[in-house]
Amino acid sequence: MATEATRPTAVPETAANPNYGQGEEMQNEKTDRVVKSDKIELQDADAWDKLGYSFPTWRKWQILGVVFLIQISMNMNASMYANTVSFITEEYGVSKQVARIPQMTFLVAYAFGCELWAPWSEEFGRWPIQQLSLFLINIWQIPCALASNYHTYVICRFLGGLSTAGGSVTLGVLADMWEPDEQEYAVAFLVLSSVGGSVVGAIVGGFVEANLSLQWNFWIQLIVGGFVQVVHLLFNPETRSTILLDREAKRRRKTGEDPNIYGPNEIRETRITLKEFWTIFSRPFYMFVTEPIVLWLSLLSGFSDALIFTFLQSFQPVYEQWGFGTIGVSLAFVPILIGYFLAYFSYLPSIHHFRGKRRKFGGDSVKPEVRLWWLLFLAPLETIGLFGFAWTSLGPDYGIPWIAPMIFSCLVGIANYAIYQSSIDYQTAAYGPYAASATGGNDLARDFLAGIAALYSGPMYENIPGRPLEYASTILACLAVLVTIPIYIVYWKGPEIRRRSKFAQSLDKNREASKEKRRKSSLAGMQDGDRTHRERV
Repeated sequence: MATEATRPTAVPETAANPNYGQGEEMQNEKTDRVVKSDKIELQDADAWDKLGYSFPTWRKWQILGVVFLIQISMNMNASMYANTVSFITEEYGVSKQVARIPQMTFLVAYAFGCELWAPWSEEFGRWPIQQLSLFLINIWQIPCALASNYHTYVICRFLGGLSTAGGSVTLGVLADMWEPDEQEYAVAFLVLSSVGGSVVGAIVGGFVEANLSLQWNFWIQLIVGGFVQVVHLLFNPETRSTILLDREAKRRRKTGEDPNIYGPNEIRETRITLKEFWTIFSRPFYMFVTEPIVLWLSLLSGFSDALIFTFLQSFQPVYEQWGFGTIGVSLAFVPILIGYFLAYFSYLPSIHHFRGKRRKFGGDSVKPEVRLWWLLFLAPLETIGLFGFAWTSLGPDYGIPWIAPMIFSCLVGIANYAIYQSSIDYQTAAYGPYAASATGGNDLARDFLAGIAALYSGPMYENIPGRPLEYASTILACLAVLVTIPIYIVYWKGPEIRRRSKFAQSLDKNREASKEKRRKSSLAGMQDGDRTHRERV
């Protein structure tokens, strides 16, 4: 998530190194500034006021608001398809399990699509990549809406998922405007759109299923996607630092202010190479396997997200016991959405408290692990909510009101938001320049496991002997106990685990180099100002 304009120089040339395969002609050892002939690289410290970090606060939040809409749209695409299963089963004569395959292909492709798009957004900018991604997503909705055979859904949903530049790019936009120690409020807001979009899709999908034809499920997705693309086209600027530095360097040369200054991309003869692309693309997978913190938190986050897609299948048989129809079942997702908002607002006091401590006593006075503090109290709600949902699913025959399982599903929503928010926020603080790769593993696990859940959740709630509704959710509750244990391990042992991480070690060196570079740049600016003043006098 963090920008890579200031790069660490002490990392081995492996997949862990963001500069792996760069092959630059000449580099100043002290400043990490590229110099080629008479061309000098413009760095972030030289034009800090032109970067996203210096945008006015209102502008940052306006940009983030549009990104919020993008996330809602993308996650609606992932969840609305569940409301087409009965139509596809009837129209094409396939089983419900087969009809769910396009949902699985979309989510699995989405998991890898996020990582495929991320390197290109770093190279060519966030704005064109997001526009291209939104355009392709919208294009693939059209064949689905006009489909005359089942295989069209499988293929086009797969391509739609692969075209989705999700969290890795949208979180990159956030990182372009806020430094890691200032990101919490923005991360909390953006996470709300990531988890909320799936529920919004389930609610909207119910109304579409009840009142419109199969084709309209995809037309609605296209209408929402087209609207979001136009809003992004008109209101969001470029935020990627290297692109903004290129533009500023061109302006300085054109005005004669500094004819020898060139942007980071201009001074390099080659754009991203295949080797560099593979390095950036593979780094999330590398960290997922080699970094225990990334692995544990990603699996936890992925399991929690899979619950929501499991609920897409369980809600119908559960609430049909109280006579809920298609629209009633879709509205049963509202308590989960309420849980998301409750969790979001509950995080604000914690963010305010620890941000105040950092500002008062310095950033090093507050360890990254404090970003998991509130999660310690909210994570158990997942287990409690699942157990409660399981045994209030007995239905009206046992005198249980319909609102009881909704209350427990609200608790699951609170925990699901908290897990994603805290894991993203913590990985941002713990891994700095590598946070994009760390959170990329998180997104990969969430979307991939959600895709697998689309296949197993239906049979799971139908085929377990005895009480399938109750036993299925009880199994999930027992698994929730196991997957939430690492939260407490990371909270107490996180500093020790990070000390053994080469990513965290290189981060410490990078932070010191970045602070020193900015300090020297500020001093140079003051000296130039004094010199100019003396000359005028």
